[in-house]
Amino acid sequence: MRNDKIKWICFIVALFYSITTTITTIFAQQQYPNLTDLALQSKSAILMEPQTGTILYEQNSHEKLPPASVTKVMTLLLIYEAEQEGKFDWNDMVTVSEHAASMGGSQVFLEPQEQQTARDMTKCIAIASANDAAVSMAEFVAGSEESFVEKMNSKAKELGMNDTNFVNACGLDADGHVTSAYDIALMSKELITKHPEIFEFTKTWQDSIVHKTRKGESEFGLTNTNKLLKWYPDYATGLKTGSTGKALYCLSGTAEKDGLQLIGVVMAAPDFKIRFQEVIKLFEYGFSQYEIKKGLQQGEVVGELPVYKGMENSVEIVVKEEISMLGQKGENAEIQTQKEIVPSLKAPFEQNTKVGELVYYINGTEAGRCDLVTASDMKKATVEKMLHRLFQKWCL
Repeated sequence: MRNDKIKWICFIVALFYSITTTITTIFAQQQYPNLTDLALQSKSAILMEPQTGTILYEQNSHEKLPPASVTKVMTLLLIYEAEQEGKFDWNDMVTVSEHAASMGGSQVFLEPQEQQTARDMTKCIAIASANDAAVSMAEFVAGSEESFVEKMNSKAKELGMNDTNFVNACGLDADGHVTSAYDIALMSKELITKHPEIFEFTKTWQDSIVHKTRKGESEFGLTNTNKLLKWYPDYATGLKTGSTGKALYCLSGTAEKDGLQLIGVVMAAPDFKIRFQEVIKLFEYGFSQYEIKKGLQQGEVVGELPVYKGMENSVEIVVKEEISMLGQKGENAEIQTQKEIVPSLKAPFEQNTKVGELVYYINGTEAGRCDLVTASDMKKATVEKMLHRLFQKWCL
């Protein structure tokens, strides 16, 4: 009898363990649909889809580590933002300071008082990872490297980069200069989605600048530090390498295939080649498992909305813009939509007046939203129009 009781207790314990394990696994799969172990040697890594910010794979992604020259992703972001805000023109001349020229490390050997256009300086940062050019642009944009670093940290907070503290604009080893793979993905996402023109430089394998000094003019060749352009040539689009004694080998790589963009980040890879190999491994995993699904086309009519006191009784509602949604490959479920709109409109109103949102669902989970707007404007009904409508009602 006692043995039977023990057997029942063991059975219940085993059943409880099985149920708990199953629930834990299901919960984990909901958070991270693919739990594949990619056996990366890098200390930290992440794979992100930039349009939605969805994390497809991560490994110690919030560990704070020195980023080396991957720091320059933030430097480039602030440069492009400043240009977009009209604070300078790409053809403006940038003068190299003694401080900028003294940077060492990865550089294009700018001399004090040498001048280059802002465009060529930015090209040197993006292609050749030039520390001297990075500090020159930091001083040009903010007045000093210290002021620029304040802007870097402010932008980091704005983007939710909670693992990050910048000390300089170029990424040379310095106490307290740290970030994480997750934060690198965030700033890379911001750069490539808000300023895709960066790809003009990051996809360039070789280019050159002309040094103009008191000694005369001389051409200086630039070769991209990102070997993904050669090792993953069909899909690689960027972005930024980095290596120092403390940081080891880091990379924020970007690639695109069949409309799907990916950001792959590794930090503290053990050697030069492994950082590229492991980012390619991240890309191959992402492209094999996920795809982009498109929403309704811009301008597609999705219904009508009643109009109060308008020249017409209703107005067509259209999709403001086509959106992209991330889905797993092999999903057969159709994309479902649901309209969240106001019950009616009162005239007058302009064309493209927002009236609600179209919500997309994949397998019952919200996958994206887009605005619904009026297809045309609407003037307020004239007195004659209102009287005509009243007359029609009376006749009926």
